[in-house]
Amino acid sequence: MQAANNPLAITFFFVFMSLTLGITYWAAKRTRTTEQFFAAGGQITAWQNGWALAGDFLSAAALLGIAGIITSNGFDGLIYSIGFLVGWPIISFLIVEPLRNLGKFTFADVVAYRLRQRPVRMAAAIGTLTVILLYLIAQMVATGSLIKLLFGLPYTVSVVVVGTAMLTYVIFGGMLATTWVQVIKAVLLSLGGLVLALLVLAHFDMNPLNLFSAAAEKYGTRVLQPGVKVAGSGWDSISLGVGLMFGTAALPHILMRAFTVPDVKEARMSILYATGIIGSFHLLVFVIGFGAMVLVGPEVVTKAGGGGNMAAPLLALTVGGNGFFGFICAVAFATMLAVVAGLTLSGVATVCHDLWVNVVRGGDAPEREQLIVARIATVAIAVLAVFLGIVFEGQNVAFMAGLAFAVAAAANFPALLLSITWKRFTTAGAVASILVGTVSSLLLICLSPTVQVDVLGKSLAAVSQAWWFVPMKNPALICMPLSFLVAVAVSLVTEETGAESSFREMRRRIMFGAARETVAAE
Repeated sequence: MQAANNPLAITFFFVFMSLTLGITYWAAKRTRTTEQFFAAGGQITAWQNGWALAGDFLSAAALLGIAGIITSNGFDGLIYSIGFLVGWPIISFLIVEPLRNLGKFTFADVVAYRLRQRPVRMAAAIGTLTVILLYLIAQMVATGSLIKLLFGLPYTVSVVVVGTAMLTYVIFGGMLATTWVQVIKAVLLSLGGLVLALLVLAHFDMNPLNLFSAAAEKYGTRVLQPGVKVAGSGWDSISLGVGLMFGTAALPHILMRAFTVPDVKEARMSILYATGIIGSFHLLVFVIGFGAMVLVGPEVVTKAGGGGNMAAPLLALTVGGNGFFGFICAVAFATMLAVVAGLTLSGVATVCHDLWVNVVRGGDAPEREQLIVARIATVAIAVLAVFLGIVFEGQNVAFMAGLAFAVAAAANFPALLLSITWKRFTTAGAVASILVGTVSSLLLICLSPTVQVDVLGKSLAAVSQAWWFVPMKNPALICMPLSFLVAVAVSLVTEETGAESSFREMRRRIMFGAARETVAAE
């Protein structure tokens, strides 16, 4: 089942690359200001933004990572699909209206709206960049594995190729190019997933129950039972679910898309469209994962390398031949490249808008200077993403993405929610919450089997005897409540000048909106 040097696959790959480079060239001619670079001028329609949101969210973890987990472990992989999806109602009902009416480019605009700008933005930048880099690792690992499978290139070279493509899209096309790459990718991904699922079901009389029965006959009924392998324990399962659910509502590159539409109504409709697209696709992934288990086999997927991430492409090769394999590989590449571009753009917005403009320059920097800083930041993030992608070779992308969601849930969500709902929330409380959430998440990840066993290669039996060892792989269940507790405790013992009046003004703006304007900085 060797895929390297497959002419059809390579042809599809270059067709997509040519299309996206054409979009980038078109967008580059229309990107002249920071508003256009970071938010496409706020002129994206609801349906376009809905597809772009789906394109931004349906990452390598959705197509490759979850399918790989289901192939290896069965029903357990469903917890990722459910967790990824249920965060969207939180965005729709709690987050999107305040975000669109208060912010300009980043979620830090909302948290810092009624607080002291500099300390809040500096803390928010730390949390945001941590989440973005963790998520970038997942995408870079998957994309590098795919290019290696497709061309037979060394993994390191493959990751460098991905980083170069990402750099080109973001540095020249900005949000407009990223949006249309995401829209096209989401449409192709939905179409490819549907066809792949139908080809799988065709082997089982178009009845998914026959597929599940075949999996149980071949690998035992354990593959249809929850909690067998992925989470390790009930608490770990709950922690993973908490991280995925609340992390979704705090992902910087997803929240950033609220600023690309003209008003709150369009933002809400965007979320509605995106939820339907994402939910439908995750149903297809469940069929794809079990199809790969039965028709390809976990041992073949594992042998292909990439931490089980090649289940879907190998299934496409099995049920659809070289032509369909080429299409799925091109779609998978489009999927990861679009998400990488969105993540990079979000990180650049944090560096340029939050740190450079509002911290270093005190809220006043010329447009040309901002664009120069943005492009320098793009290069820096691309280089760092390539380095981390090489270091974490072989990790399952859905699992790595789950860690990014856990940090987002602990570092970003408590501060974001409390800033728009609690009038006693203070600058010190926000900073403490973000920093404690970020540091505690990273610390617990480093002390867990995720790093000690999977990355460092230590024996689980040996490290489990250490007093500092944390048995939970996902830290969200511990770190998110801790972040909330710290935020409340610190806010209660500190004061904010003019807190009540600024809170009333903020609530008024949330309810009635306001024209786009530069967020003032102290």
